[in-house]
Amino acid sequence: MLYGDFQGMKLSRLGFGTMRLPLVAGAKDGAIDEAQVAEMVQYAIEHGVNYFDTAYPYHGGLSEVVVGRALKRYPRDAFYLATKYPGHQISDSYDPAAIFEEQLTKCGVDYFDFYLLHNVCENSIGAYTDPRWGIIDYFLEQKKNGRIRHLGFSSHAAPDTLRTFLDAYGDKMEFCQIQLNYLDWTLQDAKGKYELLTQRGIPVWVMEPVRGGRLAKLNEADEAKLRALRPQESVAAWGFRYLQALPNVKMILSGMSNMEQMEDNVKTFSAEAPLNEDETQALYAIADGMRNTVPCTGCRYCCDGCPMGLDIPLLIQIYNDIKVAPSITAPMRLETMPEDKQPAACVGCGACAAVCPQHIDVPQVMQDMDEALKGIPKWSQLCKERAAAAAALRAGSK
Repeated sequence: MLYGDFQGMKLSRLGFGTMRLPLVAGAKDGAIDEAQVAEMVQYAIEHGVNYFDTAYPYHGGLSEVVVGRALKRYPRDAFYLATKYPGHQISDSYDPAAIFEEQLTKCGVDYFDFYLLHNVCENSIGAYTDPRWGIIDYFLEQKKNGRIRHLGFSSHAAPDTLRTFLDAYGDKMEFCQIQLNYLDWTLQDAKGKYELLTQRGIPVWVMEPVRGGRLAKLNEADEAKLRALRPQESVAAWGFRYLQALPNVKMILSGMSNMEQMEDNVKTFSAEAPLNEDETQALYAIADGMRNTVPCTGCRYCCDGCPMGLDIPLLIQIYNDIKVAPSITAPMRLETMPEDKQPAACVGCGACAAVCPQHIDVPQVMQDMDEALKGIPKWSQLCKERAAAAAALRAGSK
């Protein structure tokens, strides 16, 4: 197992992410297959994985419970456990103390090795920094009391929002977890986020290294290209090798759903095998071919004449993300915008298209985007559903 140093700690470079745990076959209630989870945890620990990542809302609140039970069989100093506070979920109020105490109980531990503010983004930065809730102050106090060993945050925010948070609280955050892979390096400007965090001296934790499985299975032609370069590597391994070359990446989390994925990932992290420049460029070429995106260059010529004042390049950026693979990023970012700044507000005047150097039919793109959004749940609705599921879980445990 490859290891890295974090403040004198020996962390496995591969972490077991528990957002996509195996489910009981045929079960209609989405029950977690605890027996298989226990086997995967045992395999991970026996092969040197020592970092386990969960969060309050994962699997409707059950991930923390199942992970805690699986780890209970091992000495507390045999693993590092991380979880997250759900301040990103839209709510009328926030009670960090109640949630934190519940998490300790669910996981069956007295402290967390790593604790994160879950997804500091455009929607949630107000809640996290609101003095009414005292969220950050509370967790800094828990760190002082030894119940949190290391405090950090995760984020799907745009670089500007990330910078705003770092300006205010960067000196209190020990690490940051971002979505980073060879597709999102440019698609979601993970490059800009990585470079910003590196400049600020904040170690990077990686989530979605293979984009929820999107980069673990490519088309036949692309897979053949990679096999010709490295016959011994799986397709998923290429995504991990890419990240291993970034010096400020200290932790790579993989949401493994079965033993096959666990075994393949452990094999990948058993030895260094950095990509060379040609191999890296091959990945970027594959990423370019996957996009099928609107070729906006962000010149902003279209914005000056828009009678609705739409930020057209930003909307197209979000649309391109949707076209590649729908994720939570799009609904989160759009719900921060007033309705009169969203794609449905486009009046179709064509002033934008008339000045576009790329000859993009912007009104048609806005119409297509509006249609695509109708099939994606709103972030606020997702938050309500998850809150209801968590409340039902708590009621059932009493």
